[in-house]
Amino acid sequence: MKRILTIAGSDSGGGAGIQADLKTITLLGGFGMSAITALTAQNTVGVQGIVELDAEFVKRQIDSVLSDIGADAVKTGMLSNSKIVRAVAEKIKEYGIEKVVVDPVMVAKSGDALLKKDAQETIKKELLPLCYVATPNLPEAAVLSGHEVKGVDDMKEAAMVIHQLGARNVLVKGGHLTGNPLDLLFDGERFHEFEVQRVKTRNTHGTGCTYSAAIATELAKGKPLEEAIKEAKAFMTVALRFSLDLGKGHGPTNHYAMASREIERYRVIVALKEGFSLLQRAKVGRLIPEVQSNLGYALPHAEKRADVAAFPGRIIRIDDSVKTMRDPDFDSSHHIASIILTVMKHDPEHRSAMNLRYSKEVIQACSALHYTVTSFDRKQEPREIKEAEGSSLGWGVEWVLRKSRGVPDIIYDEGDHGKEAMVRVIGRNPGEVAEKAIRINELVTNLH
Repeated sequence: MKRILTIAGSDSGGGAGIQADLKTITLLGGFGMSAITALTAQNTVGVQGIVELDAEFVKRQIDSVLSDIGADAVKTGMLSNSKIVRAVAEKIKEYGIEKVVVDPVMVAKSGDALLKKDAQETIKKELLPLCYVATPNLPEAAVLSGHEVKGVDDMKEAAMVIHQLGARNVLVKGGHLTGNPLDLLFDGERFHEFEVQRVKTRNTHGTGCTYSAAIATELAKGKPLEEAIKEAKAFMTVALRFSLDLGKGHGPTNHYAMASREIERYRVIVALKEGFSLLQRAKVGRLIPEVQSNLGYALPHAEKRADVAAFPGRIIRIDDSVKTMRDPDFDSSHHIASIILTVMKHDPEHRSAMNLRYSKEVIQACSALHYTVTSFDRKQEPREIKEAEGSSLGWGVEWVLRKSRGVPDIIYDEGDHGKEAMVRVIGRNPGEVAEKAIRINELVTNLH
């Protein structure tokens, strides 16, 4: 396991500082260690107090870690004052640490100062020449370069100046720009751009700490710098997308989000297998339509088809029973994914769906079971939707949901030219959907 030492301040609120660093390092598979530079009384709305540690004690912490355990990478965060900056630089030189990520933390998300002005010059003169990569945001890049930074051209100029100060690589973070966040890496010869879609959230506390800690961890694993930045940015994006709405101000990012989604992928597949087993034992073959059926289940907060699992090759009828060609997998069904993703926009708890054969008996059974039954008319479908492959289901489900109070159990249509009539069963999970289908099947069988 790779060892990553974070030298930074403590955030009592847990969203930034060494708390954010250690969470990030652990969830990316590293062994995190810390040397604390300052204690802060801090939450989502601001910094209520700072106690700086003695520079000699900071050095003692670093000695304790590096003389015994060692480190494959080091990252620095809040260093507070000139004495601490010098102490950190001294120890990095003494132990010959090569993979050093310097996050020049100057101001908290709330606007509170975290670095004294005299320490800014010390960082330039003593710490930047030792770092493998510096990761300033736009205001920090402006301070370090002495130039205003408001756009991409300014970012390039600032990166070149900071590189001349001694940083081997400079990553200027563009989160403060309008539009999609663009980060710019300068390696002394070329510029490399890293851009992702902006996540709209106010919960951005600790983003800089998390990002730099992720880069340090990936570098410790032996990743080239560009790849390390890509991996770190992906981790950061997911942490922002599923950020935590805690506190009254800027809430923290969700460091566990990426690991949680990976764990949930396994749970989704297991749940689909269990749901299908219920259907198979109940012999629901008579409910399978001519175009076959499928049962899908989405990850929490699913956004795209790849976040929805279903059965490749669909669920087919064998007499009164059902069979699948393969085990469930993600990105396996455009149609069922379209239904589920549309429903989740209205209620993210309803993450599963299955399509069944339409008949008047099926609708009667649904009503008899007191299911909420709704429908749409494909003849009213706009021409541009009809002409776009796979768009019909999303349009129909969206049309129904806009007129419904809550998510219905059943959404059906009576078809159109070249379109088979269909019933869709909606539920929170595959087990719930399967149970609804089984009860429908039992009533339809009794009617016959």
